[in-house]
Amino acid sequence: MRPEMLTALSALAVAVVTALGGIVTTVIGRRQPRGQQRRDDFTTVTDGMAKEISRQGQRIDELEEEAERDRARISTQDFALRYIASWARSLVSYMRDQRLEPPPPPQPIPDEVRPYLHDIAP
Repeated sequence: MRPEMLTALSALAVAVVTALGGIVTTVIGRRQPRGQQRRDDFTTVTDGMAKEISRQGQRIDELEEEAERDRARISTQDFALRYIASWARSLVSYMRDQRLEPPPPPQPIPDEVRPYLHDIAP
């Protein structure tokens, strides 16, 4: 083969490879519109996050309301217990004024309860 023929064949091979590369790039580019797909994914993710954040906000509001109800109930129970303790103390003092000995408590005061009954004589 002559050198001119080799040059022509190599140029033809380069042209074929270049054409095939262009076709493959075009097909791949049309099959996957990456920019729009990424935007859609981002929108989907941000919408999901917004829904989850609003759900978490509602749950926090519910928990705060529940905690407020619990605080009010505990406050009322505390008041009731203090009233009962002061009433029991006044009955014991009345009995002692009458020179009577009050009955012993039915059982020892549990250690868990003792800090809350600081105004009752053990």
